[in-house]
Amino acid sequence: MKAVIQRVLRASVTVDGEVISSIGNGLCVLIGISREDSASDIEVRKILNIRLFNGENGKRWDVSVKEKGLEILCVSQFTLYHCLKGNKLDFRNAMTAENSEEFYQTFLMTLKSQYKPELVKDGKFGAYMNVQIENDGPVTIELESPKKQQ
Repeated sequence: MKAVIQRVLRASVTVDGEVISSIGNGLCVLIGISREDSASDIEVRKILNIRLFNGENGKRWDVSVKEKGLEILCVSQFTLYHCLKGNKLDFRNAMTAENSEEFYQTFLMTLKSQYKPELVKDGKFGAYMNVQIENDGPVTIELESPKKQQ
């Protein structure tokens, strides 16, 4: 699993011209699911605890989204597991839509169970989405599950 985490002032997801989710200050997390991922790859601890925000004393990189009680917008994005064949995109490393939807929903349930469910929002799985992100900083961090030993 790959997570691209962006510290945002605001973010929203629009599908078919309708805003379906939006947040204020917090994190926008783009989630990619690899065809090799399993339940053991669902790791929300780092997303919740990575120190991306300033503390009350102004100290940089001091406080997590969880400590500040901010919102999180999650968006499934299979294109994070792309590879290039010349100039052509290939998504063979991404989990199939049939399997990844259940994985993504499990990820969301896990995140909500370890945080405040009302502060966790998401897009619409499998839909063509317009994602508006107002990055704060900009701050963008990438996390990925360890590669499996074969």
